[in-house]
Amino acid sequence: MSENRKLIKIATAGSVDDGKSTLIGRLLYDTKSLTTDKIEAIERSSKQRGYDYLDFSLATDGLVAEREQGITIDVAHIYFNTDKTNFIVADTPGHVEYTRNMVTGASTSQVAIILIDARKGVIEQTYRHFFIANLLRISHVVVAINKMDLVDYDEEVYLKIKADFDVLVAKSDFTEDQINFIPVSALKGENIARQSEEMPWYVGNTLLHHLEVLEPADLQESSVARFPVQYVIRPKTEAWHDFRGFSGMLYGGNLKVGDEVTLLPSMNTSTIKSIHYFDQEIQEAAPGSSIAITLDTEVDLSRGDMLVKSSSVPRSEKQLTATICQVNSKPLKVGGKYILQHGVNRVLAKVDQIESRIHTDFTGTETADQLKLNDIGRVHFRLSKPIHFDTYKENKANGSFILIEEGEYDTVSVGFIE
Repeated sequence: MSENRKLIKIATAGSVDDGKSTLIGRLLYDTKSLTTDKIEAIERSSKQRGYDYLDFSLATDGLVAEREQGITIDVAHIYFNTDKTNFIVADTPGHVEYTRNMVTGASTSQVAIILIDARKGVIEQTYRHFFIANLLRISHVVVAINKMDLVDYDEEVYLKIKADFDVLVAKSDFTEDQINFIPVSALKGENIARQSEEMPWYVGNTLLHHLEVLEPADLQESSVARFPVQYVIRPKTEAWHDFRGFSGMLYGGNLKVGDEVTLLPSMNTSTIKSIHYFDQEIQEAAPGSSIAITLDTEVDLSRGDMLVKSSSVPRSEKQLTATICQVNSKPLKVGGKYILQHGVNRVLAKVDQIESRIHTDFTGTETADQLKLNDIGRVHFRLSKPIHFDTYKENKANGSFILIEEGEYDTVSVGFIE
């Protein structure tokens, strides 16, 4: 892959029979990302099923149960590229019983493609898909109104769905959304990689071109710098005899040589002496960079500690409130004790209160004494020791965590700190 290509991470969501897998398969086909063997297999399977067209959903539905039922169950990460861009698509299931799969699959995405069947319009599952995109702070949403061929490419149908979705957007409190509507037919290839002659009334970009012109810098979270230490590097070689660097991934904002930083939890301060990026020494590091940092003073800093700019120290508390998505069949109950993993740091946590269960159709909340599998709710926790955190809105990496069951070490919930 070309080093000059940019990388865009996409999550897709759609209801049953919205054509999501077909859309992704069409993108793979139109970008020549399918091997000859795969295309031949799709042709054979399509003929065996009596189709007079290529069933591109067969390119992505990997599980036997998915192919048999014609639905997406598991999360699959699909890779394809154009001359300008590398894409990673998280093909997430849209059904309510797989809400946890969509939350986890879309958690690292920069763009969400929400599919709507032109015949059905905005339905209950559309609300949930948009709610989860909001929950995960995915700021760029593409609404692909699919199967336009089945409504005779009628502009009025497109405009009606667009107006209904705008009503949904108005119910959201996430004002950073960039919503783009594209009428498509994944089966026929209309407005996927080529401009549709069937819809001359649509003057926007095709789906592929729209994704290609997106810039990662515009999709990057703009926040305060957070650098959780993952490993302390001590080579002890002749060339690097006295080297002591702190390695990890930088989140939120930039760090540069000369910045005054505060070390957490000790609250000691120091100054960045050098920043190492692979085999290079750089003056400034951008969010998402895996780097090693050296400081101008000898400090006690180890795995699980954090390095931040002294001008923007995060909160440090033993209590927190978070929006929780339950990903385990065992319900979350008041009084439950868990391991809370925040970055690479782990503390003991107790469920103090389950304030409410949140409706994913933006209709409000209801009281709840427990959260079951796929439920989303607002929960208060008490911790065994303070953690240094931001809200999820302020910094995704430092504002999220997972709950782990003690003893069995199963992941129970994912949390977004408020």
